Formats: sequence, C-alpha cells, structure tokens
Amino acid sequence: MKHSVYTVAQLNSYIKNMFTQDFLLQSVYVKGEVSNCKYHTSGHIYFTLKDRKGTMACVMFAGNRNGLNFQLREGMQIIVAGSVDVYERDGKYQLYAREITLDGEGALYEKFEKLKLKLSEMGMFATEYKRAIPKYVKTLGVVTAPTGAAIRDIINVSKRRNPYIQIILYPAIVQGDAAVSSIVNGIRALESIGVDAMIVGRGGGSIEDLWAFNEEEVAKAIFDCSVPIISAVGHETDTTIADFVSDLRAPTPSAAAELVVTDIVELEEKLAGYSFSFYKQMKGQIARCKYVYSSLETRLNYLSPMNQIKEKRMHILDMEKRLEQGMQAKLLENRNRLKLNAEIMKRISPINKLGSGFSYVQNEEGQCLKDIEKFQCGDKIQIHVSNGMVTAKVLETKRIDRE
Repeated sequence: MKHSVYTVAQLNSYIKNMFTQDFLLQSVYVKGEVSNCKYHTSGHIYFTLKDRKGTMACVMFAGNRNGLNFQLREGMQIIVAGSVDVYERDGKYQLYAREITLDGEGALYEKFEKLKLKLSEMGMFATEYKRAIPKYVKTLGVVTAPTGAAIRDIINVSKRRNPYIQIILYPAIVQGDAAVSSIVNGIRALESIGVDAMIVGRGGGSIEDLWAFNEEEVAKAIFDCSVPIISAVGHETDTTIADFVSDLRAPTPSAAAELVVTDIVELEEKLAGYSFSFYKQMKGQIARCKYVYSSLETRLNYLSPMNQIKEKRMHILDMEKRLEQGMQAKLLENRNRLKLNAEIMKRISPINKLGSGFSYVQNEEGQCLKDIEKFQCGDKIQIHVSNGMVTAKVLETKRIDRE
C-alpha cells in the first residue's frame, strides 16, 4: 500500500487551515500570568501567558495596541481576547491578541498604581508632611473592627508595655462598601476627642479585603488629620495607600502598638539611670562649688579691707612694741651711760676732792681763782671746803714754783 507523503510546509498549512476553520479558536478569551514580556522596536509585544499547568506564546501586533492603556509587566494577571493560529514557518501555534484587560487583582493593582502616582505627585507622601509620633502617648486612638485579632493584639501589646495607657476604640467597618466612610468617620471622631496618636488598620486578607485602605477618601482623611497616624494594615507583605500617606507604617497591628506605646519598664530603668547620673553630676557640682567657694573665701579674706586693717593694726602694734622695746633699751643704755658718767663725774668732782682735804677759792664775783696772779692783798675771797664755805681776806700773796 502506497502512503501519501507531505512536506513540512504542506502539513503546517493543513494544520493552519484547521485552526482557521475552527470558530472557537477565532474568538477566544484566555486568562493567565504574564511572563517573558518583550516590547519590540517594531511596536509588537511578545509575551507568554501561563498558569500552573501550561504556557502559551502570545503576540499583540502594533496595530492592536491602541486600546491597551497600561504597561504589561511580569507576573501581571490578564485576560487576552484574540485568536489562536499557526505560524507556518516554525510550525508553532500562538495566541494573537486583539485586546488585553486586567484580570481581578490585576485591575485593582493597576488602579492602586494610578492612585499612588496621583497622590505622590500631589505631595501627600512627602517626608516634610510627616508628623512625629509622640514619645510618651497617654491616650491612644484605634480605628479598626471591634472584633478580630487586630484589636486584641493592639490591646495586649499596649497594656503589656504600659498598663496605664488609655485606649479609645472607634469600631469601624474595615471591609465592604461601607468601609471607606466608616474609616474616615473614625479618624475624624478620634481627632476631635484629642487623642495623642492613632492606629488605623486591620488584620490580613486579600487585596479586595484590604481595598478600603487604598481609597483616595481614606488617604485624604489620614493626610488632613492633625493627630499622628500609624498605619497597620494586613501583614508585613501587604502595602496599601494608607501606608504611604500615614506618618508611620507598621507591618502589623502588634508592631504598631510596639512602635507607639512606650515600654514603662524600660522608661523606669531610664529614669533610674538619669536619676543616678543627675545625682552624680549634682554631687560633683556641689563639690566643685564648695571648692570655688572656699577659694573665693580665702581670696576674699586675703583681699578684705577688714583683714588688711587687721593686718595693718597688727603691724602697728608690732611697731609700737618694737618702738617701746627700742625706747626702753635706749633709755636703759642712756641710764647706764648716765650712771657711768655720774661715777666718772663723781670721781673727778671738786666736791669729792674737797672731802679729801682739798678746797677751791672764788672771788666775790664767783670766779674760780686758780692763779696766784688773780689774788690781790685785801681782796675778799670764799674758800669752799667739803661741808661749807669760809670768807677770808687776802693778807699776803707768794708765788711758789712746784715744778
């Protein structure tokens, strides 16, 4: 039996014709995850659409890109409308895309990115608008669901860190159509009460569950609030618009409580340390002040007028004493000298000599007569002896040479 033999081109053409005649393959909608996406210089887009069980090569020609209002990225979930056909040269079939839309979470993600860009351009994410979280929060406001793990975690962590903190809960709806207005009303209500800080958030969930925190109205309420707000939405891997607008982002509600509530034990330890340090500093300061006081007192006493007067007075008393001692010594010296001179005078005194039998003669005028030439016969003279005086008259004079 003779078999028909076909060329590769003939077989590819036959298969292509089968694809073309299949009505279902000419208008098909396929969803999957974008992979290996490449934008060609010609304007065509080449990518692979995949799910957990398979992959399919796809192409969107430049002429069909007019209706595509977003950029294809790796991992994006999309729905492709088009036709399946065979590329004869390679013998491969691929999906020729006429229209591409985001699928579910992908659409929400695109909406998220657009709002994020819009608010960023408005400056709502700018650091200069972030309010500082108070170090010591006394009253903490919480906007979240009244039931669930989030509020329990916040209360447990807060009370463990500071048993004296006051927590005011606004029981908000955090999921569904009423969530946005409920969250906004909660923020404004706690702001009017005057809490020190506020936690706004909820537990984990899908992007649809968390979507209320990606709404512009909630973002503006957070931005306009005068009270510092900590966002705590979902788990650590979840990121919402509220995280970008808030003053501080916490990965979880528990972490938010850790960030905003001061650990009272740690604070008491710090205060004890500060008290001891202050005591040491004051003790040292007092010691320095005492030393300075003592130095100044010594200097003041040295420079004091009273001290100088006292010193001068002591100097005067010392000078008086020395003068008195000098005068006494001088007086004693003079007295001894006088006594000595008196003894000398006594020894050479004519009066003493008179006691030895000597006498001296004076004329009537009281002049002492020592030369015979002074005597004239008939002159009255006075002869002094040791115990009296004799008046006599010169009868005769006679010179005697005693040499």
